[in-house]
This record gives sequence, structure tokens and C-alpha cells, in this order.
Amino acid sequence: MLRGALERRFGNSLTDLELGNGQGNHRTFTAKLDGADVFIRTEDGEEGDNYFAVEAAVTKRVASLGVPVPETIAFDCSRTAETPFAWQVIPFVDAADLNAHFKAGTLDWTDIAPAIGRAIATWQQVTAPGFGPFSAARALATGELVALHPTYEAYYRLNLVRHVRYLVDGGFLSEADAARVSAAVDAHADVLKLERGVLVHKDLAVWNILGTPRAVSTFIDWDDCIMGDATDDLSLMGVTGDDAVTRRIVAAYFATAGRDPGARDGTAFWLCWLRNILFKAVIRLGAGYFKKTGDGFFLIGGGKDGSDLASVTRGKIEQALAA
Repeated sequence: MLRGALERRFGNSLTDLELGNGQGNHRTFTAKLDGADVFIRTEDGEEGDNYFAVEAAVTKRVASLGVPVPETIAFDCSRTAETPFAWQVIPFVDAADLNAHFKAGTLDWTDIAPAIGRAIATWQQVTAPGFGPFSAARALATGELVALHPTYEAYYRLNLVRHVRYLVDGGFLSEADAARVSAAVDAHADVLKLERGVLVHKDLAVWNILGTPRAVSTFIDWDDCIMGDATDDLSLMGVTGDDAVTRRIVAAYFATAGRDPGARDGTAFWLCWLRNILFKAVIRLGAGYFKKTGDGFFLIGGGKDGSDLASVTRGKIEQALAA
């Protein structure tokens, strides 16, 4: 079906379609378009996600600011009878993700960490009305970016109680943990009252950054991007990475943004950290990641398994609550 869809769009210009090896939530493929290598993602979930339209609009704006991202060549979210899934074609980047270099023990953060901080500060120049995810319908119809929630607090609290309850019912958190989460958010609710948001990648991690062991090539996977808090992507790097590296990223971010961090930034950072790790815990628990064995999975390091991932995840939750 994908071959047929691509042939209807590109004719004989697209050749050599092959299955890719992605480990994320998309089925991936590679091909050649007019002789150039391209990367193809498909979305066939029951929710009918049309966010490829948003991703096309966002990456166009981010690329215009000089941040290396894969701009969309083509996409289709129409989900016709002939093609009951969405697809996206982007340039193929001939580089491994930073997670591969990290697992190989070759990743050098000396230049990479500052580059990430500078990139975050740069793409935050993109703004739009509203908060949270963008309207795919508006992006598809006009290319405009308009976020769906009227307030940042409404977005931040969306499904928070439900997610925490899921983690408690699944035996991952205790009732006492749930009470601490609720108290922490309520105690700092004033920080959630943003006047305007900035562009947040929302899935920023070493597996979504391509490059060499010493340099960034491309920031990929913008299909979770939102309008949100300026500290959100910084917290994401902390949630999925090392504290010392995160501090270097944060330092480069504030230097590029031209300001010093304030008390509000610190509180917002930990609130974002908490919300992000809770959401990731829900995904990891629901998908059975905590039961995986071996280190072949992208979230699990060498010599470790799913139980180690569970311990790290709990530790990240505790780190935010303690802060």
C-alpha cells in the first residue's frame, strides 16, 4: 500500500523502497527519490494522528532559524481506502543517533552539550497562540501553527491525575507517591500561569539527535512538539540523561538566550521534569519496557535490562519531588 501511495505521488522518481529499522512508534522505510536517499515514516494508530502536518510546518520554521532539522519533502494524512495510514517523506541523514555513540562509549559531550543548549534557545523563537499540541487541522489547511489549549496550566494538568492513578494501579507508584506529586504541583501552581509559550520539541533525547561522537547533525522526530514552557526541553534532557551534561546544556541555553536563570526558571524546570518523567513512566509501564531483557532496546544501556530502567525512572521521579 505504501509503494502504491508513493508511486501515485512521485511516479517512477521513487525507487528502492525497503523496510527500515526504527524502534519508535512509527513503521519506517528507506527509498530513493530522484536518486537521493529518503526516509519514510508511517502512522497507522487507531487515533488517526495527523501530526505530520504540524511537523511539516514546525520544521520549516525551525530550519529558517538555522537549526539543522529534516524538512518535510512530502506527507499525506488523508487516510484513503487505498492508503489507510498517514505517511511522511524526509531526507535521509547518514548519521547515527547520539544514543548509539553513547552506548559505544565514544560520545564526547564537550561540543555536543553546548550545541544542544544553543539549538533549544534558537528554536524557542518560534511562537504561536495557545498552549500544548498544535491543531493538525489548521496546519493541514493553512500551514498555520495554533495550539489547542487556552492556558498552559490546563495543558500541564491534562490527564495528570489519570496518569498518576495508572502508575499506582500498576504497582509502579505508591499512594504516598501520588499524594506527593499532587502536593508538589499544587504548591507551585503559580508557575504554570504562563502568558505565552515557546516551541518545545517535547521528545528531546539522545536517540532523537543525529550526529558524530563530537558534533550534532540533525534534530529529528518533531511529532510531539508543543507550545509550552521555556525550561521544558531542558528538563527532558535531564529526564533522559546525565545531570552533569544537563548542566552544560542549561548553561549554553541561558548564554544563548542572553539572560541568567531566575527562581521561576528553577521551579518550572523541576515541574516540567516531573510531568515529563511521569508521562514517560506511563508509556514505559504500558508498553512493557520494564520487563524487557537484554540491552538491544534503545532505552536500555549496556549490561542492563528493564528492571534497571524501572529503577532509573523511579529515581528521576524522586529527584523532581525532592527538588
